[in-house]
Amino acid sequence: MLAALDHVQHAAPAGSEDVLRSFYLTALQMMEIPRPAGVARRGGCWFAAADGGHLEIHVGVEDGFRPPRRAHPAIRVTGLDALAARLESHGAPVVWNASLPTCRRFYTQDPVGNRLESLEPLP
Repeated sequence: MLAALDHVQHAAPAGSEDVLRSFYLTALQMMEIPRPAGVARRGGCWFAAADGGHLEIHVGVEDGFRPPRRAHPAIRVTGLDALAARLESHGAPVVWNASLPTCRRFYTQDPVGNRLESLEPLP
């Protein structure tokens, strides 16, 4: 039986960990979490929601990396406008999309081009 989504895995080019840390730790205000020894040697970094909510984004190194054009996680947030402003202040793109009548949402990208959707349900 399915219970919950544990984490999302993104890929990134080798050597991009520092710029990814800057984005996920500062712009998204996540925290870095340790990776198990078996995966740590492969490069990459893992992040979790700093506010105690269960949300993890794992970024692994991939040879020949190309960011996906459409694939993305959709992250439910509170304070969507504040998040958009913080992302823009860190130089991340914010592209609003009004095609769903049940929520407000936008898309952004991390520094290597991984797409992220942030959405807030309408009351």
